[in-house]
Amino acid sequence: MPVTVVVGSQWGDEGKAKVIDLLSNQHDYVIRYQGGHNAGHTIVAGGEKYALQLVPSGVLYPHVTPVIANGVVVDPITLLDEVGRLSARGVDTSRLKVSSQAHLILPWHFAHDRLAEGSRGDNKIGTTLKGIGPAYADKARRTGLRVGDMLDRKRFAEQLAELGAAESDLLVHLGGEPLDVPAIVEQYAGDLADRVAPYITNTVALLHDALARGKRLLLEGAQATFLDIDHGTYPYVTSSNPTAGGACSGSGLGPRDLGRIVGITKAYTTRVGSGPFPTELTDALGDTLVEIGREFGTVTGRRRRPGWLDLVMLRHAVRLNSLTEIALTKLDVLDTFDSVRICTGYRVNGTAITEYPDRLDVLGRVEPVYVELPGWGTSIEGARRVEDLPNRARAFVDLVEREVGVPVRYVGVGADRDAVVERP
Repeated sequence: MPVTVVVGSQWGDEGKAKVIDLLSNQHDYVIRYQGGHNAGHTIVAGGEKYALQLVPSGVLYPHVTPVIANGVVVDPITLLDEVGRLSARGVDTSRLKVSSQAHLILPWHFAHDRLAEGSRGDNKIGTTLKGIGPAYADKARRTGLRVGDMLDRKRFAEQLAELGAAESDLLVHLGGEPLDVPAIVEQYAGDLADRVAPYITNTVALLHDALARGKRLLLEGAQATFLDIDHGTYPYVTSSNPTAGGACSGSGLGPRDLGRIVGITKAYTTRVGSGPFPTELTDALGDTLVEIGREFGTVTGRRRRPGWLDLVMLRHAVRLNSLTEIALTKLDVLDTFDSVRICTGYRVNGTAITEYPDRLDVLGRVEPVYVELPGWGTSIEGARRVEDLPNRARAFVDLVEREVGVPVRYVGVGADRDAVVERP
């Protein structure tokens, strides 16, 4: 299986970075295939915490080539800041490759993001205001600029000046502030272009060449299945395709190259921003999940909305991504609960439904059907083998596996990179 894909199976924040970090040791290339710096990955290694936004998680391994592929939108300022922080901590970032075909996030994208979200009033989507959506919109409108454009400084400066002037006029018309276009041109076509240039690569050719040489590739997505712009809880979604299908279009690899697709799922559920959430807990139990699980955004610091594990969602994620296995993370967060619940089905107006709803208004009205299990009442942080897990914790994992029909291969039992139980 030369290519492995890691996808989030819920609304994000499932602990993908920990699993990617675990798997990175077995791969030669780790490739980020979509999203931007609106999503963070947190890795704890050797007692040190690394909060990554754009740089792929595999950068911490000296044998891994980290790649930002064509499906990502790149803010060059954030990228260079992150590279600088990693370098200052002794992490070698010289192997980083950035696709020439990745689209750039530019100052007007941030401005449009703020104006659009501000105009929504009580119907805010919950965007991080980092210009991601407007950058993808310009990509779709075929007016975007790409990372490779930075290599032709003269032409790039002309493009920035032309687009910047038009965007400045539009922003003023929409009630925003004008842009300082000359300053943007000087910064982006000058120092930023000089500093980004060494990383710019034809990553599609790079990855296919790596496959031809027998190298092992790991594709990592940001966000998750139910934030996918096509298959998520639209409009409360991200602007790209985090699902496994997006891994192909976002990297240039073909579907037949994919051999293993790992779905990351927390032992409970969280989401940020607005939108329906059938198993949401708004009581003291929810507060406990947030407190123990430290459920605050890596990038934004926002408190996540907590709820019980939803297997209707997970079954749908298995379908959408063709998951071959599941990594169940943060099971240790439930250590102190007297009992835990798992949603195994939905009812609408008293009628059971077997499919995940395709309409937001229906999803907002579903009543979750729960199975309640006794808690295990002891710390599982030291477990490293299946036999180390209490019987009640194993029963939780077995129920998940039985209900979704896909093996639970990994169980996360703590924050450290080695706090994982691998099931045969």
